[in-house]
Amino acid sequence: MKLRLAAGMLALTMGFGAVNAWAEPKAATVSSAVLEQAKKRFETEFEGIEVDEVSPTPFPGILELRLGNDVLYTNEKVDFVLQGSLVDVQTRTDLTAQRVEELNRVDFANLPLDKAIKMVKGDGKQQIAIFEDPNCIYCKRLHQSLENIDNITVYSFLFPILTPDSRVKSEHVWCADDRAAAWSAWMKDGTKPAEKTCDTPIDELLAFGMKLGVQGTPAIFFADGSRANGWLPEDKLKERLAEAEKNKQN
Repeated sequence: MKLRLAAGMLALTMGFGAVNAWAEPKAATVSSAVLEQAKKRFETEFEGIEVDEVSPTPFPGILELRLGNDVLYTNEKVDFVLQGSLVDVQTRTDLTAQRVEELNRVDFANLPLDKAIKMVKGDGKQQIAIFEDPNCIYCKRLHQSLENIDNITVYSFLFPILTPDSRVKSEHVWCADDRAAAWSAWMKDGTKPAEKTCDTPIDELLAFGMKLGVQGTPAIFFADGSRANGWLPEDKLKERLAEAEKNKQN
């Protein structure tokens, strides 16, 4: 009971900031045998659910269970399972948000950029890749956020998941003589693309996005591999772009 209460106290959903990697204090020392034992006990208790990794946290007695990109917490005997935010009260750091961001990080160079609609402004130095649905209101708002940002290359991946019409519009945009112009005209001005068919990479992009865990649009990937799910206003988008450029240089 005490362990359950203590674990519950760790699930505070405060607005604490997350950083880019596990911060101090460092993870407690736990033997590989204990980690493996916890893995086996969890998989025995929850038959059919496979644990990808068990890791120590900075707090003695609390272990992290990773299931894909999902994070849970337990103790060595698997007396409880906690799903929620693990917060370092001393540093005001949401360790769960930090860890999930780390797990969701990608290698930007490995994205299928050749299958994206490419738009370049200024010198194009800053880079961003976005999974977008043509009927996504927040994707259109993101294009408004990008309007006043210069020196950027935007890679838009067609990711039609909202309606059957999303697929139709995506095909027409991809098959346009000038994809970037057709996409921009629709997303910014509501000008429908001309009806035109051809071979498209849409199925490949849908499969790739699902593999990355993209479940909604817009899903934004920055040059340092970090991501943001959903629309960002102009000021926040500029902050994330600057942060990504800084991380690339370090």
